[in-house]
Order: sequence, then C-alpha cells, then structure tokens
Amino acid sequence: MAKRRFRHLHHMLLSAAVVLAIGAATLGPAAAQPDPWQPVSPQTPDSEVNVTGAPFAGTAPDGSVRGYVDAHTHLMSDVGFGGNIVCGATFSIAGIADALKDCDNHQPDGRGALIENLTNLEGGGPFDPHDPVGWPTFADWPKWSSLTHQQMYHRWIERAWRGGLRIMVADAVNNNVLCELPTQVNEHSCDDMDTVRRQIAETKRLEAFIDEQYGGPGRGWFRIAYSADEARTYIEQGRLAVILGVEVSNPFGCKLTLGVPGCTQADIDRGLTELHGLGVRSMYLCHKFDNALCGVRFDEGTQGVIVNVGNLLNTGQWWQVERCRTELHDNTVAGGIIPAELAPYLPVGRVAPVYPEAPHCNPRGLSALGEHALDGMMQRGMLVEIDHMSVKAAARTLDLLEAANYPGILSTHSWMDPHFTERLYRLGGLVTQYGHDADEFVAEMEADESLRERYDVGYGFGMDMNGFGGTPAPRAGSAVTYPFGTLGGSVADRQVTGARTWDYNVDGVPHYGLVPDWVEDLRSLGGQEVVAELARGAESYLRTASATEAWARPTNLALGRPATASSHEWSLITDFRAPRAVDGRRDTRWASDWSDPQWWRVDLDAAQQVGRVVIDWERAHAREYRVEVSTDGASWRTVATETRGDGGLDVVVFGPTAARFVRVVGMSRATSYGYSIWEVGVQAR
Repeated sequence: MAKRRFRHLHHMLLSAAVVLAIGAATLGPAAAQPDPWQPVSPQTPDSEVNVTGAPFAGTAPDGSVRGYVDAHTHLMSDVGFGGNIVCGATFSIAGIADALKDCDNHQPDGRGALIENLTNLEGGGPFDPHDPVGWPTFADWPKWSSLTHQQMYHRWIERAWRGGLRIMVADAVNNNVLCELPTQVNEHSCDDMDTVRRQIAETKRLEAFIDEQYGGPGRGWFRIAYSADEARTYIEQGRLAVILGVEVSNPFGCKLTLGVPGCTQADIDRGLTELHGLGVRSMYLCHKFDNALCGVRFDEGTQGVIVNVGNLLNTGQWWQVERCRTELHDNTVAGGIIPAELAPYLPVGRVAPVYPEAPHCNPRGLSALGEHALDGMMQRGMLVEIDHMSVKAAARTLDLLEAANYPGILSTHSWMDPHFTERLYRLGGLVTQYGHDADEFVAEMEADESLRERYDVGYGFGMDMNGFGGTPAPRAGSAVTYPFGTLGGSVADRQVTGARTWDYNVDGVPHYGLVPDWVEDLRSLGGQEVVAELARGAESYLRTASATEAWARPTNLALGRPATASSHEWSLITDFRAPRAVDGRRDTRWASDWSDPQWWRVDLDAAQQVGRVVIDWERAHAREYRVEVSTDGASWRTVATETRGDGGLDVVVFGPTAARFVRVVGMSRATSYGYSIWEVGVQAR
C-alpha cells in the first residue's frame, strides 16, 4: 500500500499495451504443449480478455527473458483490512457475479460507504451515492477514483499477462487501525500477521483455481515462484511468475507502544522463518506507522494528517519530526488541523502537534531490533524493500547492506529519497516507479536513464493496485488506438466485462486489465525506447533475486588479527586499545588520543587480496581520513581518501590489491575528542 502523488485530480494516467516486436526467433509464440493460455474448463459467464495471439515465450539469444515487471501490487486486499473495506474478490468458485459484488455496507445506494466516500478521488463528501452493482453493469466501479473496489479480478490480471506482464509481486497488506475503526463490521482478524497468512493462503487458492480451469495442477498461467530460477522457468514458458511479498506496519507483532517494543529477537526469528516457509521472498520492515523496527517516511498533505492520526492510535504517539540536517529528507508533514470526520476517533484531549518548518525528517531510524530483522532477511536470501523507511532508517539499511555486499534491495513504488538511487543500483538492486500518470511516469523514467545505463538495468512499474494509492485517471490528450499491438506481437482491443466496455482514453486505468493500454500510452509519449526498457524489467528483477539467493556473507580477513595504533585513550574502567576494533563485538572500540593525526592498523598475517574496508565509526569519527595498504608494513600506498566523513558505517571500495597490512589514517577529527572505531572489517571484494 503506497503513495500516489495526488497533485491535481484532473491529471490522468493511461492504460495501454505495448507495441514491441521481439525480433529474436527464440522469443516467439509458446509451444502448443501445453497451452497455458487456453482454458479447458472456463467459468461461464466471465470477463473477456480481449487479447488475441499466443503469449511470447523462450529467451533472447543471450539467454535473457523479456517481459514487464509490476513489483508492487496487492492482489488479495479484499481479505485484508478485516475483509470489509476492499469490496469484490479476485476470484470466486461461484463465479464472477459472486466475486464482483459490492460490500454489504455500500447497499442500497453507496451513501453508507464511509471509507469509500472519504477516500474517493472524485468524491464530494462522506454521504456521496454510488451504484453498488458490479457485475454485469459496472456503472460506478471499478474506477480510477474509487479506492475501495476490487481492481484485480483474475481475468483482468490475465489480460495484463497476455499484454506482456511476466513478473508480478503480490504484497500481502493491511492497515490494522483502519480495520479497527468503530464503523467497521469485520469478517476477519485485524492482526497484521493473521492477515498476511490469510492473503498468502488465498493467493495459493487462486493458483489452484486457475490450474483447474487450465487442465489441472501446474497447467495454469498464474505461477507462484519460490526462487529466481523457478520464476525464470515460468517466464521462459510464457507464463506469469508471481512473487509473494509482505507490506504491513506491525510485522511479527513488532508494534511500538509509547516507545516500548512489542516484540523480541526471538519473535522476529520465528516470524521470518514462518514467512519464508510460506514462500515470502520480498518484505518491508515498516509501512505506514512507526514500529519497533524502524521509523517511516511520512505521508504528506491531508493524507499525511490522516495517517498521522493512525500513528497516534497505533503507537500512542504522533509522528516525531525534526528539521533535516542534510540533503536527505522525508515528506513534509502537515500539522495542527484534524479533519472533522476523524476527530471523534481521537483520544480525549489529544490535539495535533504543530511541526517545525520543513524539510522534515523522522528522528526514528533502524532500531537494534530492525538491524536484527534485516540480518535475518539476509540470512534467508530475502529481498529488502526500502520504500516507506525514514531516510535515517534507509541510510542505515544501505550502510549495513553495503558492508555485507548484499544485492537484495528494491525500491518499487517511488517512496524512497531519490538520493539513494545510485547506492541501490551499485549494490545490484532494482528501482521500479509508481504507476503514475503516463506523462509523469515517462518524465521520471527519463530523468534516471543515465544511471540505468551505467549499471545496465531495466525498468519496471509498481501499480500499487488495490493499495489505496490511486490509479491513473483519463489523460487529457491520450489517443490510444484500438486494437493495438502488445509486447511480443499479440493484439489487444477494448476490454469488455459483462455489459461494460472500457476505453483507456475515457476511463484511464479502472482495473488491472488496462495496464497494457497504459503501457501503450507510455509508448505514444516516450517512443519505442520506453517499451524496450520496460521489457528488460523482468530480467533485471531476476538478476537481483538470483544474486540475492546466491549471496554469502563476506569473510572478514581482519577478525581477531593483531592490531596496533598510534595511541589509545586511557581509561580506568575499560580498554580502548587497537585490538578492540577487530574483536567482532560492537560494544567495544578503539579510541585514540585527542589529537591529529592518528592511525590504526591490522596485520592480516600474510599478503591477501583486499578490495573493501568497512569502518564502523563511533560518534567521535574522522572528518578526513585515508585508507592505506602495505605488503611489508613499511611502504604504504593510499587506496582511498575521504574528505567529508560523516561517521556511521563507511564502506570503502577500491580495486582489489595484494596487502598484508591495512591502515586507517585519521587526518582531521569531526569532534573535539579523538578517533573512535567500533569495528574494522577487511574483505577481499
């Protein structure tokens, strides 16, 4: 569940499919045995797909796959949020009429649909009416402006797959505060972990449901992938690889109540083991509300006020805000005024805080429990979603991943400070953009083109469908012509469900089936190059996932080796000598005299290849320092110099070289104290 940039409601986004003729003969139509696109036992009646031509399969001459990646969807939101907020189901064994029906509390005319009416992007008030009838007429929903009606019916997903989608990340999502509102009559538990289990189980039921229509177990086009290799196989077969993810505010029960964590390391370990066993391969450590693991990157504007009220109800505290000290910043929080509709839910006597002048930063970063959870994800080869983390938490997360040379990091729906983008690419991660209006999407895509070229990565989108973020409205000037060609050569016409025919130029993206139409609009604005780069998205995602699964923690060549220094601080109660920086503990440190310059060095016992030095500074860090290497301890060579040190965890990377000795030379202190280092790690690469 994520951000949509609510700029002007008259801005519109597109839904159109992609004209990219894949030239390689190996990337042609899939083989006839089996036919994963031809159901043998379809439900009748049902939504049409309105795409003709076999899905493309196989690989390019270099062995890579092609296809779009949607790295952020919420497939089973209808069974999240207590089961009575997102109306309509992704599928039903009783058929489409049972699946695509409105919530009971929207009857008879929509005036009682409080959450729908308060969030509708075209809404005029809390008692706005709408036609609650879904199938077969769909007069008022699904629609780009409605945030509480089902947008991911399985046949609409099928159309997106037939239009070129090859990877879809299905994030289990919840908002326990929204679920627990007194107005809600829930069918399910509001607990985040219960909701995650339920949504994963429902996704597996959908896979079996589609299999049954397409000839039996393993025969359907919708395939949950539990590894990168498995996903690659499905894509090569021309199918859709579905990755299970998690995006909730209180994972593992790690709620924060008046600053007190609600979980332990043991809870986190059990939770990660359970989720990985269920098939989860991608995860957020925090979402909308601060928790015991990390602080969040605030929502802004009126939406931010509403979410801040949720933070109060969830944690007992309003968001804490401080003015940012660097170019990194979180979103600006509005304060002081609470919408009248929310006032009754506030604890008696609580008023909204007045915040300092922007730019705003959340002082909460990645906690010790958060670092433990991050390490647990790394041990299990899981992809780390950095969106929604405060910049303080995100920076620390990147520091730790860089120190471990861990490639499994993603930003999938435009919720990361863009200053982090290159660090993410350098690790081997992937960025996909929120499903913005077509013109905004193309402009933002082009802005980062040089970075993607430098790191040889493709691009993708995160539509955030069913996630209360909003989908593209009709775009003024869009001229998608039907029928149009899609990725791989299939042809798409206007999408028809029951008595309703959707046209992207008129309707924008009301549901997932019009994602190909939106891509076609992207092509009309940005040219075939946009489609070609999006078509590389699936391969880039798989490369990140494969590298993550193959990752092994780098060996620390300095651990326990003899260390010396120019000086050490004297203490009556502890020891600050040089070996303390290579003892593998983060509660001991080396500390120097309070003067410049100072040096610390380690003897690796024999000449070895080194290419990375990790320095974990205490608060008394260096403003200027250099890293030197030597084979004999007498002749030194500088391999890196830092002139703007800001403390924390520094990862110094240089061309691999032979060295027996590694030395850190502090030239200028950042504080009035000496130089102080918790740990130094030396790695081969």
